[in-house]
Amino acid sequence: MKALDNLRETMRRDRVFDFMLDKHAPAMPGTRAVIEGVVDTTHGPILYLEGVNVAFDGFKAINDLNLYINDGELRCIIGPNGAGKTTMMDIITGKTRPDSGTVFFGQTMDLTRMSEYEIAAAGIGRKFQKPTIFPEHTVFQNLELALQADKRVWPSLFFKLSGEQKDKIDQALEIINLQAERDLRASQLSHGQKQWLEIGMLVVQNPRVLLVDEPIAGMTHQETERTAELLTSLAGKHSVVVVEHDMEFIRSIARTVTVLHEGHVLAEGSMDEVQNDPRVVSVYLGE
Repeated sequence: MKALDNLRETMRRDRVFDFMLDKHAPAMPGTRAVIEGVVDTTHGPILYLEGVNVAFDGFKAINDLNLYINDGELRCIIGPNGAGKTTMMDIITGKTRPDSGTVFFGQTMDLTRMSEYEIAAAGIGRKFQKPTIFPEHTVFQNLELALQADKRVWPSLFFKLSGEQKDKIDQALEIINLQAERDLRASQLSHGQKQWLEIGMLVVQNPRVLLVDEPIAGMTHQETERTAELLTSLAGKHSVVVVEHDMEFIRSIARTVTVLHEGHVLAEGSMDEVQNDPRVVSVYLGE
């Protein structure tokens, strides 16, 4: 019964979103193009933040932040607590509006003028530290619910997966290494497997950018190694931005590392370069 209630809630939320989109689309030229995820990267990065500032009750959480993510790259973001990592992701996904600055997805999508729903539908997916899955549904059903489809009320009632959609789910199961668990309830998965399932639920939606927050928290050593392989395999087809505290894990996947401190970029480069930067050493050692 709980599983059915979860499904009904998902359908209800999607119907509300579709209604809002239909209602506002005539007054918002290009809204449908945004929802379809048309991203122009011909003249620059897929994601960039320039001169971004955010203050909460006088505290500057983000301070003149400039960050550029290239199409298909794997970027690791590190920094001490309070550096602005979570606020940065909140800004990109529309949860927090910057006080000033520019935040663009490709050349034409101004994320500061888009809702959270529009940003997600345009192709920016976010995985939180705690998995957000449907525990009473099977692994396959979780991926099915996440799959992009016509979610207006009538098609939702009679939706049937096409062969292409089934293939997409099978591919996701292979990517996240849960083929053998496809018919298990998500609640029966290990902690690491739940994390992979949530990544799979993003992958089937074909995002151009994946924001992944502390993916290995609470994982076993074996699960951590598998997660490193998974995130590395996603780069290229997707731009993957990983926020993590575990330096050994970062070293195992890092190509470019960005160090945040007090809301702005302190250093950027390879793992060796940032670890040997005197400013980074000072921040992490508290000198």
